[in-house]
Amino acid sequence: MNNLPFASPGRFYKGNLHTHCTRSDGDYPVEEVVRCYRDKGYDFLAISDHFLERYDYPITDTRAFRSEAFTTLIAAELHAGKLLNDEVWHVLAVGLPLDFAPKADGEGIVALAERAFAAGAFIGIVHPTWYGLQPEDTRVLPFAHAVEVYNHGSEIENDRGDGWGLCDMLLNEGRRLHGFATDDAHHMTHDAFGGWIHVKAESLDPKSILESLKAGAFYSSQGPQIENIEIIGDEVLVECSPVNAVMISGRGSRADKVLGRGLTAARLPLERFTKTHFRITVADQYSHKAWSNPVWLD
Repeated sequence: MNNLPFASPGRFYKGNLHTHCTRSDGDYPVEEVVRCYRDKGYDFLAISDHFLERYDYPITDTRAFRSEAFTTLIAAELHAGKLLNDEVWHVLAVGLPLDFAPKADGEGIVALAERAFAAGAFIGIVHPTWYGLQPEDTRVLPFAHAVEVYNHGSEIENDRGDGWGLCDMLLNEGRRLHGFATDDAHHMTHDAFGGWIHVKAESLDPKSILESLKAGAFYSSQGPQIENIEIIGDEVLVECSPVNAVMISGRGSRADKVLGRGLTAARLPLERFTKTHFRITVADQYSHKAWSNPVWLD
């Protein structure tokens, strides 16, 4: 399943899927949060307030902020039950209906997340390193679309922003998951504008963005841009903004790289990745990275 989005119709839209406002534990009201992202050049935003009783189970309505040049997705961060380490579950659901019902008495994370999935939401396993989520935990959510592979707030505040370790373990087990980067901003200062996605869609319509998310038609970034990833024979061509490293990673220890200064293109061999998957990472001179989604070759 070659899910590379670069040659597909449409254009790339920049957005953030994980952000909070005063409807839960964010510092600023929704209109201010939306304004900040819009002014920073984002094309779309999901306000994902904590879906908890103490906040009256908020599904923050951001439709009033939509325009021809900017849109919003309706989202929430779901909580129920415990991880193996006794922490409370966090699951991102993007594309929820506004009338998504509060958590029922005794409803666990599987039932709650399945209900969001059935309602049409993109389901993301978020900040796994931040709270010690293990592969065994994720096996109860086989319908999840993706892992949050970079959480800027967790990185800046706790040095626990990376999620690729978990995602790679699940990919090695045969799970077909995407990986997405976010801010998870609460304060709109140090924790904002540090991780995002570029979604390839035919329009900025929320339904079009959501469909592309579920299909994995996006890449994640802290700054660099990936212009193209293309399989040509037994190689993969990567074209990007100037970087100092272009890396390919796959099952287990399978990996390769091209290093240099100001690289804008590189070719990497695919021989070691047949009948499995690969993903691309580019890193610039400041160690800011951009990541492709996993690409499956079988």
